[in-house]
Amino acid sequence: MMRNLKVSICLASYNGELFIKRQVETILPQLYPSDEIIISDDSSNDSTLDIIQSFNDKRIKLFANNNFRSPMQNFQHAIMQAQGDIIFLCDQDDIWFANKIERHLELHKDYDLVISDAIVTDSSLKPIFSSFFKARDSRKGIIHNLLKNRYIGCCMSFDKKIVSAALPFPKNLHMHDWWIGLVAELVGQVYFLNEPLMYYIRHNNNASGTLTETLPFITQLKNRLNLIKNLVEFKINRRNNEG
Repeated sequence: MMRNLKVSICLASYNGELFIKRQVETILPQLYPSDEIIISDDSSNDSTLDIIQSFNDKRIKLFANNNFRSPMQNFQHAIMQAQGDIIFLCDQDDIWFANKIERHLELHKDYDLVISDAIVTDSSLKPIFSSFFKARDSRKGIIHNLLKNRYIGCCMSFDKKIVSAALPFPKNLHMHDWWIGLVAELVGQVYFLNEPLMYYIRHNNNASGTLTETLPFITQLKNRLNLIKNLVEFKINRRNNEG
């Protein structure tokens, strides 16, 4: 498949020595020489950095010695370094299928943000849910996704138009992918691809508790109120800038 679009894979790493080699190995064969994997590391104290450097691949651009202590800030840093036309978010502990990038790029001809389904497994790759979308009732819609976030970052890709609209992240966000998805609905076209293109792996040390943990109701309410406030401010600022 010939293409002119440059792809940036943005991976936020932290103590990923058990998984990150396997994940990067599933991505590199899908990349062109002009593509890149941006890895922003949040002060790992295991062998993560050594594993990354052992690939000795010029497409891997490592940004180490960060001290965010926040997956959201770590991802923002990675996205800010990206030079690609299309940005993919990537977790260190998942496994991508061999056609993931190609399938997303096909849809980016018509859509600004693409999110594909995933098979949810445990650390031994035993299936927990055959479809993340079905388990989460995933589909587009502002209200639908305010009630429960379906925009899971590791399944998403988006173009530079979304990056310029969504960054910098508001300071009181719960998670970055929620914000990116809803901003994309406001400024562009999104597509939910009902096709699993990766294994979404759940284990004891995941950065997020998606599908495995439920936050207290008060925390959930606070997160949504903050998100609504930020979206309203975003729309007002965008209208003022356009006017």
